[in-house]
Amino acid sequence: MNPEVRRAAQILRAGGLVAFPTETVYGLGADAANEKAVARLYAVKRRPADHPVIIHFAAAQAAFDWAREVPDAARKLAQKFWPGPLTLILKRSRQARDFVTGAQDTVGLRVPSHPVAQELLRLFDGAIAAPSANRFGLVSPTTAAHVRDDLGKDVDLVLQGGASDVGIESTIVDLSGATPILLRPGHISKAEIEALIGAVGEKDTT
Repeated sequence: MNPEVRRAAQILRAGGLVAFPTETVYGLGADAANEKAVARLYAVKRRPADHPVIIHFAAAQAAFDWAREVPDAARKLAQKFWPGPLTLILKRSRQARDFVTGAQDTVGLRVPSHPVAQELLRLFDGAIAAPSANRFGLVSPTTAAHVRDDLGKDVDLVLQGGASDVGIESTIVDLSGATPILLRPGHISKAEIEALIGAVGEKDTT
């Protein structure tokens, strides 16, 4: 057991903020069930309150507990790409509160593959709200040094994990409506997604 990961889990349980590596970018983590901790996360990031944050889990079943509806397409994508750089948007269950969903009726769920993130999530044994570990609007960090340069002492601990392998944010697929929608392209391509679940629409940017 990495002693720094153990310390990180303790900080999260106490309502603190921990930056940790994922395969995409470094995330700024808070206990997703702790309203005060998440409020501090938003304040540190300077993130608008109506912008939801992605919730991270150690495994798919834990993630799906935060959704009240899990369509077959979500299970297919999870089986293929989780753990990995994919976020699924589903209709939220009661566990996903307004303070992490931006008061929307949906929630973003992800199971990262980075070994440090996995160790932290398993040890914490809960859900970690974790947008990218940078001030709102700035470039997402791919190293621990980037996090420290941007957030400084506003984060209680930065876990080391080397440079992020993917280096861009996760692919986001919205499965909360009648038609799957690609909200954000990423390392997992639209073609890979469509090969599993059929036609996928794209976000209207007009």
